[in-house]
Amino acid sequence: MNEQLSVVDLLLEASLIVQLVMLLLAGASVLSWAIIFRKRRLIGAARQEADRFEAWFWSGVDLGKLFKSIESRGDGATGMEGIFQAGFSEFTRVRGQAGLASGQLMDGVRRAMHVEQLKEIDRLEESLATLATIGSTSPYVGLFGTVWGIMNAFHGLGNVQQATLAMVAPGIAEALIATPMGLFAAIPAVVAYNRFADRVSRLELRYDTFMEEFTALLQRHSGPGGA
Repeated sequence: MNEQLSVVDLLLEASLIVQLVMLLLAGASVLSWAIIFRKRRLIGAARQEADRFEAWFWSGVDLGKLFKSIESRGDGATGMEGIFQAGFSEFTRVRGQAGLASGQLMDGVRRAMHVEQLKEIDRLEESLATLATIGSTSPYVGLFGTVWGIMNAFHGLGNVQQATLAMVAPGIAEALIATPMGLFAAIPAVVAYNRFADRVSRLELRYDTFMEEFTALLQRHSGPGGA
C-alpha cells in the first residue's frame, strides 16, 4: 500500500511536462485496449461467420435458395456472405444479356466479388493503424518524459551549494515512471496489432479461395442451359 501511495505522490509532484506525458500515455493505453476488445469481437465474429457460411455453402444447398435466404434477411450481408451475394447478384443480373460471352460474364462476377472483399477487409482493418502507431511511438514518448524529468531534476541542483543523492533521487524517480508507462501502453498494442493483422490476412486468403471456387462453380453454369 505504501508503495502505491509513493508512486501516486511521485506522479502528483512531477513537473507539468512529465505529467502531460504520462496523461497522454494513459489515454493511449485506454484507447488501445478499447480497440483491442472491439477488434477481437469483430474479427472473431467474421471467422465464425466464414466457418458457418462455408459449411452451409458446401452442404449442397441450391445457390438460388441460398441467395434468396440471405437477401430476405435484409441486414446487409458481410464477410463471405456479402462476397457470395455480390457475385451471385451480378451473375443473375447479366447472365441473360444477349451477345455476352462467358468470359465477360465471369469477369464481371469477379469484379463484383472483389469490390465486396475490399470493403470487408477495410472494415476488418479499421483502427489497426492506430494500434501500430501507439505501439511504435509510446516508448519514445515515455523516454521523452523520462529525459525531460531528469533534466529538470539536475537543473534544480544548479543553485544548491552541495548536491546529495537524497536531493536528486525524487526527481529522477518521478521521471523514470514515464518509461515503464510508455512500455505499458506499447506492448499490448504491438502484440494485438500483430495478432489481428495475421488473422485478417488469413481471412483475406479464405475469401480469395472462396472467390476462386465460387467463380469456377458459376463458370459451369454460365452457359445457356446452366442453373
